Parts: sequence; structure tokens; C-alpha cells
Amino acid sequence: MTNKPHLLVVDGMALLFRSFFASSAMGHFIRLEDGTPTNGVQGFARHVLTAQSIMKPTHLAVCWDMGTQTFRNELFDGYKANRPAPPVEMLPQFDMAREVSEMIGWKNFGEVGMEADDTIGSMIEKWKNEAEITVISGDKDLLQLLNPTTKIAFTKKGYSEYDVYTEERFKEEYVIEPHQFADVKAFMGDSSDGYPGVKGIGPKTALQLIQKYGSIDGVLNNLDELKPAQRTKISDYMEMLQLSLKLATIHREMPIPADLHDLQIVDYSNETFEKLEQKGFKLIAKHARSLYSLV
Repeated sequence: MTNKPHLLVVDGMALLFRSFFASSAMGHFIRLEDGTPTNGVQGFARHVLTAQSIMKPTHLAVCWDMGTQTFRNELFDGYKANRPAPPVEMLPQFDMAREVSEMIGWKNFGEVGMEADDTIGSMIEKWKNEAEITVISGDKDLLQLLNPTTKIAFTKKGYSEYDVYTEERFKEEYVIEPHQFADVKAFMGDSSDGYPGVKGIGPKTALQLIQKYGSIDGVLNNLDELKPAQRTKISDYMEMLQLSLKLATIHREMPIPADLHDLQIVDYSNETFEKLEQKGFKLIAKHARSLYSLV
């Protein structure tokens, strides 16, 4: 056991999108009196409240994308260009989610031009020696951030099931260090993020190359050892490979404008959730009362 604080870092965008599409698929938008949909927001908050009750953190932070354009779009026009625009019902819920988060008492973080992943990575880098850290997300890119004090809990089913990766589990499964995962992603590309990597090299081959040579530079320094077909593919996509590594690598040096004690969780009061209920967020209030015995 450790006496270190336990920081829960929430990928707000991942949970908001997940909650929105899980309920909108059935036509459930849970609208306010003025017609504004709230399904994603109410699901997001309920998810975090449940995670908090299960994981028992002492500190909590929620990380967000701040707009659709980031430095990665400047590096590569095609970055996430294949993703459809959010449904119109979701548009008012981005700001609403941050507002509800603040009302509950959670601290929001995000920086224009960067992604939530970069905020999460920088937060881990800042506090990895001060706290045990658990990240909740659905984004496998975050595996590169694992370290001895950080684990990633990937959402599975509902609000309470997670697939949890520790550094030890990652090393056993991938037989590389977590930071090398970005090199694997650079070779194989990422269709959801819209960058191709090296055409013709899939996840299995990409992992094998990094297992053997350690990095993209290691592979490039030993091209003469590769099969002719692999050598040709890599040579043809050399520039894209280097660019893909920049796109796949999560930044860890963003300034985080807070001290760890600023993120300490305080006990919830019924008054907080009464105010949310009055504003139309009845499912959040009901969920909080059931989890935390608020009267």
C-alpha cells in the first residue's frame, strides 16, 4: 500500500462522446425545458461519479480538447480530416459539460492548439513522482504514457467496467517499453486519426520491427537487414513515417496551471446536486444521491 495521493485523470472528451452516442443511438437526448439536449453531459457526469466511487481517488482532474484545430493539423492537413462533424445535438454539450464539471467541483484543464491527450501526458509527467495516477479513457494512444505510478483504465461496458493496463501488463503483452508505442503507431498509422504511417505495414509487423530495433531510427539504421519488400515500403514512405511519429507522440511538457492540492476532492453536498437538478440535470443528481447517500 502507498500513502501517496491517488489522482484520477478523466479524458472528458472520450466520456462525453461515448455517453452521447450510447444514448442518441436510441433517440434519447434528455432535453432541458428549452429543448437543449443533455444526454452526453448527463452520461459523462454519471460515469465520473461512478468511477470515483469505485476507484476512491483523493484528487481529480478532467481534461478536454479546446476546439478542433491543433498543432497536429498544422503538421498534416489530413489529421482527423476523415472524422465527421459532431451531430448538431452535441454542439451545445461541449461547453455545458465543462460547466457541469465545475458545478460539481471538478477542475477542468485544456489548452487551445493541443489535445486532451497532451494535457493528460503533461499532467502525468508533472505528478508521476507525487501521486498514484489512474487515467480513464477509451484511447489506446495513451498506452505510451504508462509508468510505474500510472495506469490506464479503458472503458468497456456501462459505467463500471474497465480494462486496466499497468506498465507491467503492457510490457508483458507488447514486449516493448510504453514510450516505444508511439514508434509502433508511426509505422502502422491510425485510420481514425487519418495518418497512414507506412502503407503495407500493419500492427503485427510494426510491433515486431520496434521489438527488434527499438525505434524508428533503429529500423532506419538497419534497413539492409530487412526483407526487400519491407525495405522498399519504408523507403517509399520515409517522410510520412517521420511525420507520423510526430503525430503519434503525446506531448508531456505543457504547463499545468495548478498544484496537486488544488485537485483534492471535497465531500459532496446535497446542495450541489439540488442546484444541478433545478437546472434540469436530474439524472446526475439522482445518480449522485444513490452513490453517495446524500440526503
